[in-house]
Amino acid sequence: MKNIIIYLLCLSAVSGFAQTRPILDTLPEIPSLKDSGFRYYRRIPGNFSSVSIDVLDNIYLITAGNQLKKLNANGDSIAAFSEVKKYGNPSLIDVSNPLKVLVYYKNFSTVVALDRLLSLRNTINFRKQNIFTVKTLANSYDNNIWLFDEQDLKLKKISEEGKLLQESTDWRLLFDTVPSPSQIIDSDNFVYLYDEAKGFYIFDYYGSFKNLLPFLHWEHVAVSGNKLYGIFNNNLYSYELKSLRLRNYPLPAFFGEYTDIKAMNGKVYLLKKDGLEIYSLL
Repeated sequence: MKNIIIYLLCLSAVSGFAQTRPILDTLPEIPSLKDSGFRYYRRIPGNFSSVSIDVLDNIYLITAGNQLKKLNANGDSIAAFSEVKKYGNPSLIDVSNPLKVLVYYKNFSTVVALDRLLSLRNTINFRKQNIFTVKTLANSYDNNIWLFDEQDLKLKKISEEGKLLQESTDWRLLFDTVPSPSQIIDSDNFVYLYDEAKGFYIFDYYGSFKNLLPFLHWEHVAVSGNKLYGIFNNNLYSYELKSLRLRNYPLPAFFGEYTDIKAMNGKVYLLKKDGLEIYSLL
């Protein structure tokens, strides 16, 4: 009888919690979940076209209503930016600095900088700065902006006003075949530029080339703490920079179809047609 009472009390507590947060914690029935290397964390239902994650586990989603929404790690709404489609669809959204979000529109050579509450800080048109071909950019550690100028073939750092602060050597003098990076990430005293056909090019904060990690054909790459993440051939790869340990996690069948995937801070975020699913890496 005592066990039955305890069970009913636990059931009541769980039911009360579900009523408080009904949209986040419905565990799917997945018999093979324990053996997959992934643990179900939570789900956020909705119709979203894009997802990004910062170092504090804040979640940034572009909604069907063309809003950029920021949620905290618990799924609570923090802020929204309603003009995310002002220049069309963003080419990328950089949230590596939780205090400053960069929304880049390649077709207009324009980047919009937002603060932590997604209020407008500044807008830079690169053409007005005589920079005409930029495929990718990122926040820098010192609150400026890294970009790769594909016309000059240099890694450059500019201020939020667009002023050139520093630049690397012309890459034609550094490499036999010039890379074409699709992503820039500033993390722990290094700048990572990723080219799917060549790998990770690693630079220091002065723009000096340090190393090449030839992990090819990765998609959805990220750098989080001491780890590089990427998706290739239906596997999630995790590379520890200090121990040089490379691990792979086969993506399980129960992930199903997804429109986007992000690995960050030991979690995997699956964007699907009807919402965002979050899993922890075991």
